[in-house]
Amino acid sequence: MRLTTRSRYGTRMMLDIAMHCDKGPVRISDIASRQGLSTKYLEKLIRELKKAGFISSKRGPGGGHTLSMIPKDISIGAIVRSLEGEAALVECLESDKLCQRIDDCPTREVWIKASKAMYAALDEISLADILKEGVFCIKSSPF
Repeated sequence: MRLTTRSRYGTRMMLDIAMHCDKGPVRISDIASRQGLSTKYLEKLIRELKKAGFISSKRGPGGGHTLSMIPKDISIGAIVRSLEGEAALVECLESDKLCQRIDDCPTREVWIKASKAMYAALDEISLADILKEGVFCIKSSPF
């Protein structure tokens, strides 16, 4: 399995918000500029991250985005799940109709365990683990 740009860019955006929250809500255009990413693509991702409860937004002058949770409470696994769903290592785990040998496949359990192990590893890493520095903000307030 290969994680898509959704997970990689979404994680970078969350980290950027955490790192630049000291001056208030962070604008998508600023994130896009710093990260070298498309504003339109980040707008799509931010909607999903808001729906998952990771980000809060404020409209108007001085508006932008902040983390809704402290960085240590946001795992990389949770970000990936919110943007990718429960992505499996092999296609046959996503749909029983993709393989005629689903009931007697000798390797199916291997792929299931490997998928679970990947998410378990991602769940052990939080945004705070990656940042390991500075003041983190939540809803424009340092803690």
